[in-house]
Amino acid sequence: MREDLEQRACDLAVYMIENRATVRAAAKQFGISKSTVHKDLTERLEWINKGLYLQVREILSVNKQERHIRGGMATRQKYLNEKAAEKQAAV
Repeated sequence: MREDLEQRACDLAVYMIENRATVRAAAKQFGISKSTVHKDLTERLEWINKGLYLQVREILSVNKQERHIRGGMATRQKYLNEKAAEKQAAV
């Protein structure tokens, strides 16, 4: 069981590094919860592979800094899609 957790943490780290992915994207890719991904990457990985941990920590930091921008873009896109659907329904 322990090796599985360690392997999953390393696999998650490699995926995030290669794809510059978010925690949400990694969770979806691996079919696990965001909280599990976060725990694997912030707590377990530090003791398993320090090098991977440091690289993932940088990505998590960037994602945290950009999250308000991503949220704003998603909200904007939502309302643009709603407006387009209303326009389409009116035609």
